[in-house]
Amino acid sequence: MSEMIPEALRPVVPPLLVGLALALALLPICRVLALRIGVVAHPRNDRWHRQTVPLLGGVGIAVATLAGALVTGVAMSMVVPVAAALLIFVVGLVDDLLTLKPSTKLIAQITLAALLVYFGYSLSWVESRLLNSLLTIVWVVGLTNAFNLLDNMDGLLAGVTIVVTAMLIAGLLTGATRDEAGNQVMLLALLLGATSGFLLFNFPPASIFMGDSGSLFLGFTVASLTLSPEGIRASRTDVLSVIAGPVFLLLIPIFDTTLVTTARLLSGRSPAVGGRDHSSHRLVAMGLSERAAVFVLWFLAAVGGVIGLTLRNATEGLSFVPAAVFLAAMSAFAVYLARIRVYDDQAAPPREAITPLIADFMYKRRVLEVVIDFCVIGAAYYGAYRLRFTDGDYLANVETFYESLPVILAAQLIAFFVVGVYRGTWHLFGVRDSVTLLKGALLGTAAAQLVIVYLYHYTSYSRAVFVIYFVLVAALASAVRGSFRLVDTVAQRRQAGERNR
Repeated sequence: MSEMIPEALRPVVPPLLVGLALALALLPICRVLALRIGVVAHPRNDRWHRQTVPLLGGVGIAVATLAGALVTGVAMSMVVPVAAALLIFVVGLVDDLLTLKPSTKLIAQITLAALLVYFGYSLSWVESRLLNSLLTIVWVVGLTNAFNLLDNMDGLLAGVTIVVTAMLIAGLLTGATRDEAGNQVMLLALLLGATSGFLLFNFPPASIFMGDSGSLFLGFTVASLTLSPEGIRASRTDVLSVIAGPVFLLLIPIFDTTLVTTARLLSGRSPAVGGRDHSSHRLVAMGLSERAAVFVLWFLAAVGGVIGLTLRNATEGLSFVPAAVFLAAMSAFAVYLARIRVYDDQAAPPREAITPLIADFMYKRRVLEVVIDFCVIGAAYYGAYRLRFTDGDYLANVETFYESLPVILAAQLIAFFVVGVYRGTWHLFGVRDSVTLLKGALLGTAAAQLVIVYLYHYTSYSRAVFVIYFVLVAALASAVRGSFRLVDTVAQRRQAGERNR
């Protein structure tokens, strides 16, 4: 039997079968358990399904993959990605059971992405290590949420994930580092098998949904497996091919997220609120059946994957010609889909100018607060180093900065969350909020310093950096929040003056 399998694929088959068998055994149990404890998805106006469907399919996917990693020994060789995947699965499961705030999930995602960076899992898109670290966090968090958004129609996300993981495996098996990538291939094969087993239950009409525990797990795991030194990266030094390869491999999640976000902003809707306006829904609105719409997106994912692999392994510039043609075609496709009517005009919010939309989103969406604080924390820490050290001394300490930046980002965001910084409203920012912010800045600074000193055992590390950082992060975060209150106060006074005229 083994002689019938090509030699290059033989490392893939055993873990794939392990993942498939475990998923097929676990998913019926997950379905019964979800129905018994009431963890189900009810029909809603902003969701596609029309019947009550049990959740917890993600439990079957994640447990099959992680248990398979333990059985095959992959977990011991890839402790960091496996542990991070386990933690993001727990976050998704808690969300399925209790419903977490978007900002809470975002903080968890950023923290786990920073954990990957801390342990050396990073993109290598540019020469700057700082930019690579920040791009890595954005890449992991962005893909995690893109996969989560793509879970909007029966079989869609599972099928796209199967295509993507298959392409990633093909890239590793055909790359120059294939002999060193055995553990990644095995983990991807386990994920491929588990997702394939789930698809048998999720194919339209679905008998179980994966929930956030599944979509976050799939997105984060796939994203993390594009980061390690043996991951899907171009063998050429051309930065365009380095970036284009993984982008094309993961084009459909990126495409759908970009389309939905842009369309909702232009129509006066919040991108954070769900709806039936994804690319799959628009294809059905064109007249395709649900299955046909899913097949179309599967096919486009496969085409993007093939082009991504071509860009990765190509040795001639002509490889960019089909990539450019496909990208142009997808852009035209996006424009066409965006013109399809999917919103109920009577139920839709008024189509206002973009300024009120952005203001409302900034005031009420915790997700944006976390993103802004992420930028503020990074800027404050960088500023602290620049103020503490001259150019020559900074270069001598730059390695410390790069190593400790992920710790600072994670520790400070968690500290802000713990003390309650994200419970207040920015346009009502006052003295009490300032005190809470100072407590969060102090807790984050102290926690980060303790972690960094414990991890690196620095004996000559400059404590002044943390003092400057505390002042900067408290001042910048307060200034940002205070500016929102100032703008809101000015706007209210203008409106009051116009009414009195």
